[in-house]
Amino acid sequence: MALDALHAISPIDGRYHNKAANLSPFFSEAALIKYRVLVEIEYFIALCECPLPQLKALDKKLYPALRNIYLEFSDADAIAIKKIESVTNHDVKAVEYFIKEKFDALSLQDFKEFIHFGLTSQDINNTAIPLSLKEAIQEIYEPEIKALITILKSLATEWKDIPMLARTHGQPASPSRLGKEIAVFVERLEIQLKTLIQLPHAAKFGGATGNYNAHHVAYPNIQWKDFGTQFVEQTLGLTHSFPTTQIEHYDAMAALFDCLKRINTILIDLDRDFWTYVSMDYFKQKIKAGEVGSSAMPHKVNPIDFENSEGNLGIANALFEHLSAKLPISRLQRDLTDSTVLRNIGVPLAHTMIALAATKKGLGKLLINTDKIASDLENNWAVVAEAIQTILRREGYPNPYEALKGLTRTNSQINAKSISEFIDTLEVSSEIKKELKNISPSNYTGI
Repeated sequence: MALDALHAISPIDGRYHNKAANLSPFFSEAALIKYRVLVEIEYFIALCECPLPQLKALDKKLYPALRNIYLEFSDADAIAIKKIESVTNHDVKAVEYFIKEKFDALSLQDFKEFIHFGLTSQDINNTAIPLSLKEAIQEIYEPEIKALITILKSLATEWKDIPMLARTHGQPASPSRLGKEIAVFVERLEIQLKTLIQLPHAAKFGGATGNYNAHHVAYPNIQWKDFGTQFVEQTLGLTHSFPTTQIEHYDAMAALFDCLKRINTILIDLDRDFWTYVSMDYFKQKIKAGEVGSSAMPHKVNPIDFENSEGNLGIANALFEHLSAKLPISRLQRDLTDSTVLRNIGVPLAHTMIALAATKKGLGKLLINTDKIASDLENNWAVVAEAIQTILRREGYPNPYEALKGLTRTNSQINAKSISEFIDTLEVSSEIKKELKNISPSNYTGI
């Protein structure tokens, strides 16, 4: 059976492949291999610059040729490494052997034992994976979440003057404005995005148990911790964790996943609110020729994009929760449980990207129904009771809350007429009565 969109087990690689394929260069098996090659090559060049005495003879003009090993990395190269792995049964060692073959081709046989010199596999994994995650967040995720925020800002501005009945506990409450309610989500998302951008992408680099044992025993006069920090932070652009065990703490990565989870939770809240507004008929949805809303009911146009987004965000958050809870825990100096878990970090990001696309699509379909929004306001004059009793409090009127409670909790209809008649019964000045009568559900919207 061919591995294609119809036969893939995961919908990420199947039904939703076109919405998540741009993450493949960061989280696929080929991508992981390429990032490992990158780290190994840059580490070797850093050793040359250290410089180690045995590497002084290497011509710096060969650096571009060395970097081309990862810059021109191909599927054929990835397949070659997988073939080596089938013999070694060790994925990082296979990368080392592959690079040694490349050194042979470049007539660098005398230097190839300095590939992976003094390192353990996690020095490669715990730099390659944070680097791929950092670049995926910056190149793929951040532009998409910023694009969604831009859409929400535009809608908040477009609808900033539309009064709308608010609902607290599902019941009619003091009116708001549609644009302001959307602006709430803009504010929440921007705060979390700012936090996300500031989070470090930490990497471990320090040998078998984090102490540079092998490096130090071979070259005791070199400041290896300083070397490692410069390599991780200056060459790779990550944050150097030190001291560590054999593996990265993953605390920074856990913080990143927790932040992504918080953003997704905000988006679930947004999806549910817009879904509810659609169900309340505050929004119609654009109809595309040929589309079917229901297999049985021809009239239906369902808010499927918000539902699709909510479902994918839920899956993403379940995985982010596991990643952030599991990764920082490792028995003693190292166990292998992080290895298989790390291979899945692209999965919740893929579900998140699918969700972002669905939310944007749903927002793009909305057609505001101002008549329905205005009708709901007009049918809920009881919400101005808060305004009336507050002004009466200001004026020292006795028991204003109780007076309004008695009016609004009767079974009789509360409308403009009944409110006006109630105001006429109040023992206040004509100026205050005029002030009270100027209040309506459509203008009692705050600042």
